Amino acid sequence: MKADCRLYLVTPPALEPAAFAIQLAAALDAGDVACVQLRLKDVDDDTVRRAIDVLRPVAQSREVAFILNDHPRLARETGCDGVHVGQTDTPYRETRKIMGADAIVGVTCHDSRHLAMVAGEDGADYVAFGAFFPTGTKETEHRATPDLLTWWQEMMEIPCVAIGGITPDNCGDLVRAGADFLAVVSSVWHHPEGPGAAVRAFNKAIAEA
Repeated sequence: MKADCRLYLVTPPALEPAAFAIQLAAALDAGDVACVQLRLKDVDDDTVRRAIDVLRPVAQSREVAFILNDHPRLARETGCDGVHVGQTDTPYRETRKIMGADAIVGVTCHDSRHLAMVAGEDGADYVAFGAFFPTGTKETEHRATPDLLTWWQEMMEIPCVAIGGITPDNCGDLVRAGADFLAVVSSVWHHPEGPGAAVRAFNKAIAEA
């Protein structure tokens, strides 16, 4: 199995950009992080734009990819490195047309092998599976199991992201099963010792797995 699993940070669903930029910098400076996804819920485009303007430079100046959740046109306009789309968002092919060939486009596939195969064959840069564990971040209708990651690794070259309730304590099974990236939200931003400590704990757990 590949041992090069990396962290994929997802922002809290609500944040104040200037204050959050400090937390984000602390997290990124603490250890290896592959990318940051800005995922704000129930806000208008201007709010998203303002958050991008503040947070994108924090990530990109550290050579960390900055990905926007579900707004391909906005992602393109604002210089994001890519976009993540769910099954009810803009369809992958339309998103790719908007973003262009060089941008990162990832697709949520829940616990579905079929959706993942479709996304992979269409040319997605990664597929995301989950939720693997109970999570308070969003309602989970889908529960995925680690064997899904192993199956994907055996079938496809495209990276897979595991998401849903992942913590430094429970991530080992997912790393061993073949997750290329661990997408984490509250276990980083709500860590009692701060986001930097969380990133260090995750990187240690990944290395030990």
